[in-house]
Amino acid sequence: MQSILRRAPRLVVTAARAQRSAVPARMQFVRTIVTTRYTKEHEAVIFDDETGHGMVTITDYAQSSLGDVVFVELPEIGSEISQGGEHPPVRSHVFIIAQPLSLDQIGAVESVKAASDIYAPVSGTVEDINQNLADQPGLLNKSPEQDGWLCKIKLSKPEELETLMTKEAYDKEISAES
Repeated sequence: MQSILRRAPRLVVTAARAQRSAVPARMQFVRTIVTTRYTKEHEAVIFDDETGHGMVTITDYAQSSLGDVVFVELPEIGSEISQGGEHPPVRSHVFIIAQPLSLDQIGAVESVKAASDIYAPVSGTVEDINQNLADQPGLLNKSPEQDGWLCKIKLSKPEELETLMTKEAYDKEISAES
């Protein structure tokens, strides 16, 4: 009987060691792909494939062309929008704020130099807008593709992203404009 008691602690220790050295269950990794695509009108959409949301911004090139932004018009939350097509670039002179938005126009940016319409780079539902731009339109100049985002859209047709330009194609496009 005494020999059994002497072996008992060893069995418990051995069992504990076996549990610690056991191979942990495989961890599951979720891969999220964030894609940025650009339009010829100098809008960008940053798409997160996990959420299906696209964050619409203007590009750094657009903000530098516009100059100091003084007013931003944004779409209403819940608006259904359609991907815009080819549109004229920046309009100069006076911008009429009361102008109704077409299906593909989601807003406008007014600066000390010019006014420019913002067109929907993708189709979907506007789920959020950047409220900070109402009080701080200059965020578009300071951080157009980060803090100065315009709206977030739940994409209804994610395949439309493929019709937009990659960063490389966009850089080539703006270098041709310069």
